[in-house]
Amino acid sequence: MSAVSPGPPPPGTRASVAVAFCPAPPLLLPAVEGRADAGTRALRNACAAAVTELLAVRPEVVVVVGEGAAPRERLGAGDVGTLRGVGLDLEIPFQGRVRPGGRRVPLAHTLGAWLLEEAGFAGTRVGVAPADLGQLVRDLPTPLGVLAMGDGSARRNVKAPGYLDDAAGPFDADVARSLAAGNAAALAALDPDAGERLLAAGVPVWRAVGAALDGRSIAAQLHHDAAPFGVGYLVASWVAA
Repeated sequence: MSAVSPGPPPPGTRASVAVAFCPAPPLLLPAVEGRADAGTRALRNACAAAVTELLAVRPEVVVVVGEGAAPRERLGAGDVGTLRGVGLDLEIPFQGRVRPGGRRVPLAHTLGAWLLEEAGFAGTRVGVAPADLGQLVRDLPTPLGVLAMGDGSARRNVKAPGYLDDAAGPFDADVARSLAAGNAAALAALDPDAGERLLAAGVPVWRAVGAALDGRSIAAQLHHDAAPFGVGYLVASWVAA
């Protein structure tokens, strides 16, 4: 495994995989947020920019990867997510029209589907667990899109869901540097135990993306790094050759 990213692809190199890294708080949805907030607006705009960059490579398929899906499960057309868990009687189709008996989509994948819908993506969507991402990156046609949904630490201050842990800020800062540098090896090497202790739900997702793209040339951009509610929200774009 390489220790650092081999750098951005040379100019004119055809993209193989484009990744948008976005957090998965319910307040991404305006209906959940209620009264508009400048911090949330900035987060939503950053996510829109990352998804736009992902779609710029014109992928036929976008894989939405996040926690909550069962291993080897493939979420797709006809499946549906719900916001009832956050007090809203609202359903969001994962792709197309909801079919009778469609599977329930986890929150991270539901929010990913909403971001793709807002961006106008009309291609195929596949929702998977982190453990299944590598196989799809190997098997699906390129250029492939990956929408990686996951939060940073939920222990950034005393009002955070997990209260304050002094290690949370440095942990998220390390992730932000890896995202900004396109350092797939560093993401793949994130400590899952530290992620669990710091309530960083994105760690399994980030590790999966890092492992899938380690060794490739990556052009990277960090769009957003903030923790307005004591939870780290990181947004980034990668394009791998």
